[in-house]
Amino acid sequence: MQKKDEISFRTDELDLKILQLLRKNGKLSTKEVAQELNLTYTPTYERIRKLENNGFIKGYHAEIDLALLGKKLTVFTQVSLKVHTQEFLDDFECSVTAFPEVQLCAHISGDFDYLLQIAVRDIEDYREFIVSKLSKIDHISKLHSNFVLKLIKDQGSIY
Repeated sequence: MQKKDEISFRTDELDLKILQLLRKNGKLSTKEVAQELNLTYTPTYERIRKLENNGFIKGYHAEIDLALLGKKLTVFTQVSLKVHTQEFLDDFECSVTAFPEVQLCAHISGDFDYLLQIAVRDIEDYREFIVSKLSKIDHISKLHSNFVLKLIKDQGSIY
């Protein structure tokens, strides 16, 4: 079996259009994608399957309005660790991925080690998350929080 980095599959302009359509609306049927691109069903189906099989499409997900679920506050929290051994990095990553409040966790470069996107009800909920969950993780040296005032763009283009 080939590894993804060994795959020689190349995308073309049509593949990119398919990816863009599906990124906007993952519920589009193959027939709808084909109609949008003025193609027939079979080649469209084959292209979508190749994109899936070669890892360009990793899955299909519903975009959830967290505010309607009571999660009206989004916070980007930067985290620095005291120690950077693989064991401590793995422990941190395992801990934060278990927290339902954490929507995104990225290992980053720069002044901080991690960037977390956290969705909570309000500032009190965020404080409780910091005190009862995040601060319990060993080896955190510094936190910096940024509160989202207005979300301008949530999904970029693939072009």
